[in-house]
Amino acid sequence: MVNLLQSSKRQQIIQGAISVFLEQGYEGTSMDRIAAVAGVSKNTIYNHFQDKKGLFVFLMEQVTTERFERVFGSVSLSGDPAMVLRQIADKLLNTIRTDQDYIAFIRLIIGESGRFPELAQLLVKALPEKVIQTLTNYLDSHPELNLENTEATVRIFIGSLMGYILTQEVLHGKEIIPLEQEVLINSLVKLIIG
Repeated sequence: MVNLLQSSKRQQIIQGAISVFLEQGYEGTSMDRIAAVAGVSKNTIYNHFQDKKGLFVFLMEQVTTERFERVFGSVSLSGDPAMVLRQIADKLLNTIRTDQDYIAFIRLIIGESGRFPELAQLLVKALPEKVIQTLTNYLDSHPELNLENTEATVRIFIGSLMGYILTQEVLHGKEIIPLEQEVLINSLVKLIIG
C-alpha cells in the first residue's frame, strides 16, 4: 500500500512538473509552483527528487525513453535494410510530429540551452546517442552495404530526420519550406542503400 501511495504521489509530481516546466521554462519554474500544481508539499517533491535539476533530468529521461520505445519497440531490426530504415524513419517522424508535448519539450530545451547547456547535452545523450548506437549496430550487421563509415552514415540519417522535425514542426516551417515526409524518407534510404 505504501509503494502504491508513493507511486501515486510521484505521478502527481511528474504531471505537475511537466505542466509547469512547459509553461514557465526551466529557469522560471520553482519547486513551490510545482508543489502547488501537483497538489503535494514541497518536502514530498524533495523526498522523491533531489532538486529541480534532478526532477527535470528524470522527466527528460522518461520522455526520451518512452519515445525510443515507441519507435524501436515496434520496428524489427532484421531483414532488408531499405525496409528497416524506411520503417524507422516513418515511425520516428510520425511519433514525434504528432506529439505536441514532445515538440513543446524540445522547444523548451532549445530555449534554455544557452543558459543551461548541460540540459541540452542530457537530451542528446538520452535519445540521439541511443538511436545512433542502435542503428550503427544494425547497419554494421550488413557488410553488403559497403558503408565507408557506418556511424557517420547513421548520423546523416538521424540528423536529416531531426532537422526535418526541427524545421517543419519545432520552428513552424512547414508552410515556408514544405517537404513531404515520404520524399525525405525515400531520398535518405536511396542515399544509404543506393
